[in-house]
Amino acid sequence: MLIREATDGDWLAVHPFLRAVVDAGHTYAYPEELSLEDARPLWMEQPPGRTVVAVDGDTVLGSAKMGPNRPGRGSHIATASFLVDPAAQGRGVGRALGEHVVGWARDAGYRGIQFNAVVETNTAAVSLWRSLGFVVLGTVPGAFRHPEHGYVGLHVMFLDLT
Repeated sequence: MLIREATDGDWLAVHPFLRAVVDAGHTYAYPEELSLEDARPLWMEQPPGRTVVAVDGDTVLGSAKMGPNRPGRGSHIATASFLVDPAAQGRGVGRALGEHVVGWARDAGYRGIQFNAVVETNTAAVSLWRSLGFVVLGTVPGAFRHPEHGYVGLHVMFLDLT
């Protein structure tokens, strides 16, 4: 598996699994049924952010977007979001993307990484981020409307890079 900068051509491969993940309703609060054009600016970051893809040959397995969590006086803390094609789950794609983002943020001089909205019932993601050193700072109760569990919390997670 190789992680590299996403290209315009990669967007056509990312969009179908972005739609599948978002439309399933378990992890992202994006609107359902996002068109190719409407979803692109939500995922394909512009500088100072960046978007990467995890590939196996010509197959895009997953993607991550990253950049400053806030502009100006908050720009020393990074944030990121992750997608793994459901067909590629369980192959270490999420871990590889997470490790890539942590290394990128450290190398870029960020003082920490903040995830603003990790769905508490997404136990695989919560476990992965904890294994990479993230801690849950707090949980906003009922902030996410899950299709099976109803209103569940959103964790704010943080990794100190200082």
